[in-house]
Amino acid sequence: MVKMQPDWKRRQLETSIGPVCLAVDETGVTFLGFGRWEEPVAQEACSLLDQAERELSEYLCGLRRSFSVPLHPSGTDFQMRVWALLREIPYGRTVSYGEIARRLGNPQAARAVGLANNRNPICIMIPCHRVIGANGNLVGYGGGLPVKSALLELEKRHVV
Repeated sequence: MVKMQPDWKRRQLETSIGPVCLAVDETGVTFLGFGRWEEPVAQEACSLLDQAERELSEYLCGLRRSFSVPLHPSGTDFQMRVWALLREIPYGRTVSYGEIARRLGNPQAARAVGLANNRNPICIMIPCHRVIGANGNLVGYGGGLPVKSALLELEKRHVV
């Protein structure tokens, strides 16, 4: 679980895939996850929150394929490398955990890639939903497999 930082501004969003928690610091999006914040959230004025909310809404409507809002994830060096590779997966495509491991230069690291994927603090914008099992099956997703499936179907419908 991501630890809320005191300098984060946050927002609770109701989306077509369910409730989403969004947080930013002064440099970019720090968290995007499924569910609700444990404590009530006041709607603060914040241009980064506004941009992130707008871009997420556009994505969920099939109007956006990539995000321009700055992202500021926090993780280990390995996690940051995995998340950078996730951002290179084209809209509407999927790759396996093993393929990400190969791209990292360590074909044996598929399980470690899965763990890094699981720790992704900015789902959707860092598209961990585009990573699937070696056999093509949908496996593991913080928002649940129905949400992962819905995101992949959304992208499939809007690929030119």
